[in-house]
Amino acid sequence: MSVTTNNFKNGMCIMYDNKMWIIVDFQHVKPGKGGAFVRTKLKELKSGRVVDITFRAGEKLDDVRVETKHMQYLYNDGSAFHFMDTGTYEQIELGADFVGETAKWLKENDEVDLIVAGGDYIGVEPPMFVELEVTETDPGFKGDTVQGGTKPATLETGAVVQLPMFINVGERVKIDTRDGRYITRV
Repeated sequence: MSVTTNNFKNGMCIMYDNKMWIIVDFQHVKPGKGGAFVRTKLKELKSGRVVDITFRAGEKLDDVRVETKHMQYLYNDGSAFHFMDTGTYEQIELGADFVGETAKWLKENDEVDLIVAGGDYIGVEPPMFVELEVTETDPGFKGDTVQGGTKPATLETGAVVQLPMFINVGERVKIDTRDGRYITRV
């Protein structure tokens, strides 16, 4: 299916130069002299590199269908992460380098979304909020309040986040995976 530059949207996946790209940002430009054009910032799916590319207004490109598969994270064997489709019980494994930074939010048996574009897995999206146990942090002292500062803490998945002073080892906390921010004690 083809799409013109007039239909561009942020997050749309297109095929350009035999590679799949996600549109990070775009801007329609109509100069006083000459034809209109579209200035874009594209992120290549395979390598992750971001480039600036300019298209003529109305130029046609191939659209790539992007879908999400809801799966359960099973375990990590050191070199690969294993996921299972909860409907068909089909299992897949993805390399540790593919999962990347998302790994710090994955806990066994959690539900995640795998992003698929053109039949290829292109990303792992953890739940928006995760509840994890604090495994290492400095002890809190009497008088530490919610209004006080923060301290670094290591969670059960290995992620290091900033937590309020009153949180201690062994407590469970709710974390926003989009920015690693502490939400509440559980």
